[in-house]
Amino acid sequence: MPNGYLHRQLPEALSDLSELALDLRWTTSHLTRRIWQRLDPDAWEQTENPHLILLNATQERLAEAAQDQQLLAELANWRRKRNEYEHQATWFQTTHPASPLRRVAYFSMEFGLSEALPIYSGGLGILAGDFLKSASDLAVPLVGVGLLYQQGYFRQGLADDGAQREAFPYNDPNSLPIVPLRYDDGRWRRVQVELPGRTLLLRVWKVRVGRVDLLLLDSNDPQNGPWDRGITAHLYDAGRDQRLLQEIVLGVGGWRLLDELGLEVNVCHLNEGHAALAVLERAASFARRKKVPIPVAFQATRAGNLFTSHTPLATGFDQFEPAMVAHYAGPFMQTFGLPVEWLLALGKRDPTDVGEPFSMALLAMRGCCRANGVSQLHGLVCRRIFAPLFPRWPQSEVPVGSITNGVHIPTWNSRPARRYWVESPACDPWLARLAEAAAALPRLDPIHLWALRTEARVALVEYVRRRMARQRTVRGASEAAVRAARHVLDPSALTIGFARRFAEYKRPNLLLHDVSRLKRLLLDPRRPIQLIVAGKAHPNDELGKALVRSMARFAQQPELSQCVVFLEDYDMVLAQHLAAGIDVWLNTPRRPTEACGTSGMKMLFNGGLNVSVLDGWWAEAWSPDVGWALGDGDEDDSWTRDAREADRLYRVLEREVVPEFYDRDTEGIPRKWLKRLAASMSRLTPRFGSDRMVKDYTELAYLPGAASYEFRSADGARVAADLQTWHEHLAEHWHGLHFGEICVSQANNHWSFVVQVHLGELDPSAVHVQLFAEASNADRPLVVEMHRDHSLPGVANGFVFTALVPADRPAEHFTPRIVPWHADALVPAEECGIHWAH
Repeated sequence: MPNGYLHRQLPEALSDLSELALDLRWTTSHLTRRIWQRLDPDAWEQTENPHLILLNATQERLAEAAQDQQLLAELANWRRKRNEYEHQATWFQTTHPASPLRRVAYFSMEFGLSEALPIYSGGLGILAGDFLKSASDLAVPLVGVGLLYQQGYFRQGLADDGAQREAFPYNDPNSLPIVPLRYDDGRWRRVQVELPGRTLLLRVWKVRVGRVDLLLLDSNDPQNGPWDRGITAHLYDAGRDQRLLQEIVLGVGGWRLLDELGLEVNVCHLNEGHAALAVLERAASFARRKKVPIPVAFQATRAGNLFTSHTPLATGFDQFEPAMVAHYAGPFMQTFGLPVEWLLALGKRDPTDVGEPFSMALLAMRGCCRANGVSQLHGLVCRRIFAPLFPRWPQSEVPVGSITNGVHIPTWNSRPARRYWVESPACDPWLARLAEAAAALPRLDPIHLWALRTEARVALVEYVRRRMARQRTVRGASEAAVRAARHVLDPSALTIGFARRFAEYKRPNLLLHDVSRLKRLLLDPRRPIQLIVAGKAHPNDELGKALVRSMARFAQQPELSQCVVFLEDYDMVLAQHLAAGIDVWLNTPRRPTEACGTSGMKMLFNGGLNVSVLDGWWAEAWSPDVGWALGDGDEDDSWTRDAREADRLYRVLEREVVPEFYDRDTEGIPRKWLKRLAASMSRLTPRFGSDRMVKDYTELAYLPGAASYEFRSADGARVAADLQTWHEHLAEHWHGLHFGEICVSQANNHWSFVVQVHLGELDPSAVHVQLFAEASNADRPLVVEMHRDHSLPGVANGFVFTALVPADRPAEHFTPRIVPWHADALVPAEECGIHWAH
């Protein structure tokens, strides 16, 4: 349809506005903001929802806009940029022209693309939104799969006493930048999922994100019963039944939608474990098409499955009572021709324990050949979390890697910063040559850099004043209080930002550990500090809500009214303004509970600096010349830890941050501060953009996953069938393994190992014998393959294995072991048996 889901006529000169309003790649871009601000400045200030602005504009206003030469010039500029975007050579096309990757299906419970589509709650959704935008920029073939929530996450208000209040406004599809997906005859496309005693109908919506589509499923179909219509009502529904049903809809319904549309997908990416049931539906679909048993289909398809965990604590994963899973999964498991017990076993650490809860994360681990955390430290944490799935394997060999998150720079950069990046002579087009522009930044005139930061801070203060005044007006505050809100903060003062989900482990109130000390910092007349705070607590998290109230009441103290503000309803719009103008971003999680923490990355290209615990991304990004570190990298849970790290925070602010910001030369320029700022911008910006992240996923996971899936699927899934036979052979005969005599001698600066191995009835080609030594100075342990030398006389299936290793460490450091081996398998991800000599 020419105007998408916009049922109205637009003047010819503005006909492109409908396409622009429906493409969320451009909604948050500075390139297009001026168009919507000019069309309706008040509506833009309140909603930043282009689609809603276009729906509500009067015909008279549209007619006026069609004559507005400045608006038409902005629209023509976007049209030109979009044309360049669509026709320029892309990274994926030029770097991987003969790639086996046809399409990635990216499943996520939430997507934070724009405040115009409020179907996200926080970091996971923002990451997913940035991922889709960079996939579009790089032309990586990808489709997103998610849910359309009738009410989404909640909106936050603050009572007079600082208590959090929650509202759940209805997401009217007519006001969202989405279009219904229809059959050729005009009927609404629907997907069916079997549930106990009925069939659930799921409507399908499409969101455009540049070159990428996001497909959303919605259970609010009038043909469903009232209970089922509410399955997709709330993001992260607190009811366990509804939560499980949401994950069934996302995983099973999501993969069925891809089949229904005939999309050829060879990589399935689970952004968290919520959609883990997609791995089963994918295997069942493969089995039907290839006419092979589902266990064989499972061997083929999991080669192309990837699981990304964002959870730093094992208790954070979704778990469900086995009886509940059996009840709701039974009907669609019957369509697979498999008992529900097969599914339950995949989601438990111990499949024989009938009382153990079912974990979506464990299902994801067993259904995917590749898994990763979202920072280097989080990869280590994940290896600890999932170590019980790989008993007796060293933690360093637990098959979970890491790909550090990144943020979409065009979404989060400020207008002043963008001018530098875009206008830099080293960078045209700027995103394609970001590293060169970053390298040139330290040569930038400090006066120019300081002007950039000052402009951004002034713009932030102006925005905070407007938002604070609106916040007080809505709360029914007095005219005097509203007037006062229009004068909060100082555009020249050091501005510290702290905004995130208020949860105990994130320690949002660590800054309040010593209120008197904090007040001395804030109220110093010579070197003032101001603090902007925002954040929500989950409606069911009473401790988190108490932390919100505590911080909000601190901000309400009369003596702090000009230098501390708590802005309610933290959302993408506020996050963009904070990223643009904050001088110092504060992050105080209890290490290692911050999986990545991308909010601080948004400061980098805007010229903000970070003061953070060495957790998540900051643990790998920090060096003394780019920002400040809190804590010493310890992970103890002692009661003194918070006190120690709060004291360190105050000392860093008192002795380093504040003095450096206010240390000015005769021209009023803080040159030491700007040197640190330039180092942060130039060195860290290229490393923590989402383009780098998506490239890493493509080359480290998508391409090898696609190749492996295609290989296992070929020739009637011959390789997958061989792998299934190998698994069954190992399961039947692994217990017969044992070691015989082990002899060690030294010769020519080497240890010579001679090891007797009895394989019972195992095929010798199904295993490898190795020497293992824990890491010494290296990052990884030492694994040496042993050579099968000869058979043991008089012993059925007994062999002598030998190996030479350098004698630069004691022989007792090395231990022989037997591990599964198949040329086409990933061990231990797909087969975790291991037998040690000791």
